Amino acid sequence: MSTPNEDTVSDESVRTELLAPGQAQALAGLLDVPTPDPTEGLPLTWHWIYLLEHPASADLGPDGHAVVGIPAPPEAGRRRMWAGGSIRSLAPLRPGREATRTTRVHSLQDKHGRTGRLTFLGVEHTIEQDGRVAVQERHDIVYRDAATTTAPTAEEPAAQQPENVPPGPDERELRITPPLLFRYSALTYNAHRIHYDRDYARDVEGYPGLVTHGPLQALLMAEAARAAGLVRPVGADDAPPVRFDYRLVSPLFDHQGLVAGARTETDDPARGHGSVVTWARDRSGRRTATGVIGPDPGDGV
Repeated sequence: MSTPNEDTVSDESVRTELLAPGQAQALAGLLDVPTPDPTEGLPLTWHWIYLLEHPASADLGPDGHAVVGIPAPPEAGRRRMWAGGSIRSLAPLRPGREATRTTRVHSLQDKHGRTGRLTFLGVEHTIEQDGRVAVQERHDIVYRDAATTTAPTAEEPAAQQPENVPPGPDERELRITPPLLFRYSALTYNAHRIHYDRDYARDVEGYPGLVTHGPLQALLMAEAARAAGLVRPVGADDAPPVRFDYRLVSPLFDHQGLVAGARTETDDPARGHGSVVTWARDRSGRRTATGVIGPDPGDGV
């Protein structure tokens, strides 16, 4: 078994490690799904539990995120959220073998929105295994100024509670609980306190509950497509390369639940025939994330 190694210089880092099969088994347990066949490669988005940064505790900021490395916050005190991204799944990424991830800053841009100053950071990852690129992706991260007001409590009068919308035939529900959010944080080595420290999420960052991870929503969207037989791992029966573009459109909190769905979009001129439209929502039907999975056009991320 190899020892993970890391070489970081200014705006690029490289990490190599053995992809331990136990990680995939752990994620399967969290999702209550069978462990994927390792010979077919990891399903779409499952690579997020591998090749992770392991910062020293001394390098963590008050919010739990590292203050050095890639990505590092543009300045102290800014709130970080995952805004979306794009994944190109180009070749099988198989557990039990070594892989190398190269990370670099792709873009950095300041904007002003309704909520104030925003800094958008694009981070690009390339994962190689067996001498070829298996995954190329971009993470879109947004930093906002610190909260200035305390969020309302999650409890509302019964008359104001939105009506539940049961999952439809092309949807699946994942029961969101504090232990589940904690386990996903542990699997992805994500120490951001908004996902497991309710007092911090409410009193410091101004949220009404624990925040359901953006990547977890994207994962469940991809899983909804996989469960419906609409998407297969690239290594399964010569399945072709695919691209997954996704966007987080509204915060989602633990008391609101999580439902994800997928259906085939047969007429998408931008992505080609047979693209899959995906979405995530809360129990009331409010959309919190959207995505499209389709043939990889070969134009990068």
